[in-house]
Amino acid sequence: MRTDPTTARTPVRHAGAPAPTESPAQGEVHNATQPRGLRRLWQSPGARLAVLGVAVVALVACYLLTDVPGSLAFAVTIRGMTVLAMLVVSIAVGVSTVVFHTITANRILTPSIMGFDAFYGLTATAMVFFLGSAAFLNADSLTIWFGQVIVMVAFSVLLFTWLFGGKRRSLHLMLLVGIVLGTLLRALSEWMQRMLDPLDFQVVTDAMFASLSRPDETLLLLTGGLVVAGVIAVIPLLRILDVLTLGESMAVGLGIDHRRVVMGLFAIVSVMVAASTSMVGPILFFGLIVANLAYSYVGSFRHRFTLPAAVGLGMVCLVGGQLVLERVFGFGGALAMIIEFAGGLFFLYLVLRKGAR
Repeated sequence: MRTDPTTARTPVRHAGAPAPTESPAQGEVHNATQPRGLRRLWQSPGARLAVLGVAVVALVACYLLTDVPGSLAFAVTIRGMTVLAMLVVSIAVGVSTVVFHTITANRILTPSIMGFDAFYGLTATAMVFFLGSAAFLNADSLTIWFGQVIVMVAFSVLLFTWLFGGKRRSLHLMLLVGIVLGTLLRALSEWMQRMLDPLDFQVVTDAMFASLSRPDETLLLLTGGLVVAGVIAVIPLLRILDVLTLGESMAVGLGIDHRRVVMGLFAIVSVMVAASTSMVGPILFFGLIVANLAYSYVGSFRHRFTLPAAVGLGMVCLVGGQLVLERVFGFGGALAMIIEFAGGLFFLYLVLRKGAR
């Protein structure tokens, strides 16, 4: 006998009977969708940038507001200048390194390969060698900054003009020229340093390591202005940078004037690196660390994600490292040396890993 579905009775639950529960399979599916949704959200580059931004704000707040022995306003003013210097350096080094990696198609090279640190070391050594340590320490910092920036940018302009002005030359040839000139300038600096007395040599050695504590306000303003101008110039080129990651032939096939774009990007990178190096000193491997960490952290090739990630990770390294050194270990100015040591090890790791592949 068939049962009419329209007249079929639904089971009646008596009073006091337990409520029906969902089947175990339904519960497992419901519980599995929650971690999967969170995992999908975490895989989003925007969510990762948001988490990184929260971490940066928390570290900056801890650095500014904790362990204040005296006036809070005075401490925030002094420490705020240090944080601003860290921000300027993070933007300059992070943005310039990621852009440099894109236009050279190599994630191991950094803008320092062009010899900026060697020029900085040579100018500082030459001033102490010819004028003495007293004249170097008492010289106007603004004059020194302008001189170093002009020398570094002039070298870059000459190199770019030679590379792109007449006969087309290989980008790798320019990198090779930068490496050779950097080696030559370092050798010249070391030759002059060997003839200095111990006091003058100590002054030169101190100038070779980056210092972020108590930066000059005028230099910070000028450097920040150049860095902001460089960022403003890079923002309209984000999509072009994404295309450049496909290679020169593909970019040319998609209608991009590769020669003109690369020359303009090199000029922007040169100005940003020269300004930040002249303000705080050379940091060779800092850009290598933050750029490669940004690629792994974001998981995207798009520069609208990798550039902010490099800046944020740079702030985490600088502010977090300074916070740990000052509040935990009681050290003051050893952060640059630790970054250089860690960056050197990271560079060797990248080279060995690439060689193994």
